[in-house]
Amino acid sequence: METADVESFIKCELDGQSIIIRPIDIQDMSLESDFIEHLSPETKHYRFFGAINNLSEKVLKTFCDIDGKNSMAFIATEKIDEKEIEIGVCRYVVTSKPDVYELALTIADKWQHKGLGKLLMNQLISYAKSHGIKWLYSVELADNALMHNLCKELGMQAKIDPDDVHQIIYSLAF
Repeated sequence: METADVESFIKCELDGQSIIIRPIDIQDMSLESDFIEHLSPETKHYRFFGAINNLSEKVLKTFCDIDGKNSMAFIATEKIDEKEIEIGVCRYVVTSKPDVYELALTIADKWQHKGLGKLLMNQLISYAKSHGIKWLYSVELADNALMHNLCKELGMQAKIDPDDVHQIIYSLAF
């Protein structure tokens, strides 16, 4: 990974809890695995568009081995009994089109509706802008009201996926 900017590490209070937002790292594979394993079936459905219990080691490595240019991810964590617990993740990855990156956001169920998604998205968007990225987009299920509201709040454009009316494509150009 390229050297992360110092401002990429944020410590803040949210809902009365101290959290840290930081770049994900290859050493976070077990943290990411635990995070996904403990998501509700509904949250997994919205993130992966289907039923999934856990991810293969290969996929986990892809999720955690970011380079800061073609891929970037920020995680939010809290400490419980001195153990770091992942509570959210926001990431992008380059697509086959130059300067076009697909993004994804997942928030632990107990942290939804508290502003964590917006914090993570703003961190990722700021990082993308400062690293010359021109366009971010996300494909979401049309009935995902939480993502619809967040994307609207962030000023993202929305259109129905021409290949699947059950999906919406949200985009943000810089």
